[in-house]
Amino acid sequence: MQLFLVHHAEAVSPVADPQRPLSTAGRLHAATLAATARDAGVKPVAIWHSGKLRSRETAEAFWRACNPLASLKMVRGLRPEDSADWMRDILLVEDQDVMLVGHMPNLPALLQLLIGDASFPLHGLVWLERVTGGRFVERRRWTTHSS
Repeated sequence: MQLFLVHHAEAVSPVADPQRPLSTAGRLHAATLAATARDAGVKPVAIWHSGKLRSRETAEAFWRACNPLASLKMVRGLRPEDSADWMRDILLVEDQDVMLVGHMPNLPALLQLLIGDASFPLHGLVWLERVTGGRFVERRRWTTHSS
């Protein structure tokens, strides 16, 4: 099982728009990172996002680039304040390749639970693989500065 963790792209400030859609730079970055991921073989069967606008817009960029046939939906457990334990428990029994698009500090907490490393790239992507024994290992990561 492949797992792709994505921190949403740059959003506008809450002063400019309380719903916080992606900024112009954020939309460009999300599309570029999604294309880079696609070219590296990222093809999730399901893409889950937090429901917040910036997360959904980032998820849609990956959906368009990586697999427009993937299911795209909002799920609980990916908001900034959610416990990472919830999502970890779901992922331990999930058998399809999934992409999660969420927020700080939830994503670093989830990464810590899965591989023991909480360093998560701002507006980046971490590619994990579940191996024997239900453990996850990191395959690759992209940051805002790498492609």
